[in-house]
Amino acid sequence: MAIDLFVSYDYDNDKHYKNLLLAWDANDMFDFEFYDHSVDVSVNSEDATYIKSVIRRKISDCTHFLCLIGEETHESGWVEWEIETAVALGKKIVAVKIDNSYSSPDAIYGVGASWAKSFTFSSIMTAVYAA
Repeated sequence: MAIDLFVSYDYDNDKHYKNLLLAWDANDMFDFEFYDHSVDVSVNSEDATYIKSVIRRKISDCTHFLCLIGEETHESGWVEWEIETAVALGKKIVAVKIDNSYSSPDAIYGVGASWAKSFTFSSIMTAVYAA
């Protein structure tokens, strides 16, 4: 079963983990495609309306929304907005804690998220297919 997956993450601190997902996907270990939410305009630019419209469209096109939760993710207003957008669009929510001790964004609670408590292939796959 192929899964279209949007990955939300703290770009400044957790890009390595998103890239690891890309590497796993390239090796056919995952049976899904996922969207890289990077856009050509800086998130901190004055064109937040444009950025949100691009991200909203990408979230809308996916079946699952996966949030990578790193050490600083709970402080990201953009990740919070992406979670809220995914919930409003009725997406299946998957939360992946890079380390189980990291605080989660408030928006991920109470939305029926499927949780991976560690960043391992088996934990992530179990959470994605349980969502």
